[in-house]
Amino acid sequence: MVLLLAIGRGVPKGLPMNSFDVFNGDADGICALHQLRLAEPREAELVTGVKRDISLLKRVEAGGGDRVTVLDISLDKNRSDLVRMLEAGAALFYCDHHFAGDVPVSANLEAVIDTSAETCTSLLINDYLNGAYLPWAVTAAFGDNLFDAARKAAVPLNLSDAQLSQLEHLGTLINYNGYGVTPEDLHFHPAELYRAISHYSDPFAFIAESADYRKLSDGYAEDIAQARNLPVAVEEQGIAVIMLADAPWTRRVSGVYGNELARENPDRAHALMTELPDGGYRISVRAPLNNKTGADELCMQFPTGGGRKAAAGVNALPAEMYGAFVDAFREMYEQ
Repeated sequence: MVLLLAIGRGVPKGLPMNSFDVFNGDADGICALHQLRLAEPREAELVTGVKRDISLLKRVEAGGGDRVTVLDISLDKNRSDLVRMLEAGAALFYCDHHFAGDVPVSANLEAVIDTSAETCTSLLINDYLNGAYLPWAVTAAFGDNLFDAARKAAVPLNLSDAQLSQLEHLGTLINYNGYGVTPEDLHFHPAELYRAISHYSDPFAFIAESADYRKLSDGYAEDIAQARNLPVAVEEQGIAVIMLADAPWTRRVSGVYGNELARENPDRAHALMTELPDGGYRISVRAPLNNKTGADELCMQFPTGGGRKAAAGVNALPAEMYGAFVDAFREMYEQ
């Protein structure tokens, strides 16, 4: 589904103007904003957080004369605050690929929404900018585990296999940095990582020159090595459930390890369940790569659940709902 709604008027003259850049703290959100600001530099207040922190518009107080850019967070999860700002007269640009529901109609809203399983926000921004910063869109698509879409998008770049592998690893690292319960779990706050990346129009220069890249790469290598030894609680033909203890490294690695498992077992759905201090679980779900659907539908059956068709999650599943979740997971994906 693609929705394009154009802004009907600009920022009113004579009013003070504040700008806000609101974005998911993962590879897709960071690379989407990076592309936009390379094309249209703008001083703005950055509003972001860990990957699961998607109700970001509640942090923004914007009204007449203000501009708000929103990237890679579900419109449906931010609907009331979006409407609040539109009614206050703020001008909003909203680009995303998660479930949106009904998009408000307003002269102050420009929305680019596409919920198909083979795209991401950075690829949508790439189209919006006519391919101006394609290597960063490819990086984000790799980070979002859209490997086929990333390689397809990269064709005009005529990259070598080694260069594609570099962008794949960079996307994985940026995405890896977004996972955690709080920013303290991360190597870098997503706003800090965005600022580090913002100095580089060329991702290969960031890879070659940035000490931040090396820190991420070293941290990822250590965490993923531990993840590959995690116990499997449920392993069946169509599903697997992997249990993770509550620790900073497991909170960081759960999403990217889920992506790796999905690539290694493309006909199987995976759920990574991280134990929470209250006894509940934080869950990352990956639909089979050969059947990229149902993850959002599954997770939205449970409190704090949401996401997209190919990858979704539950932020805090009560312990007593563990059995119900596994049953629903099995029903969704077992043939």
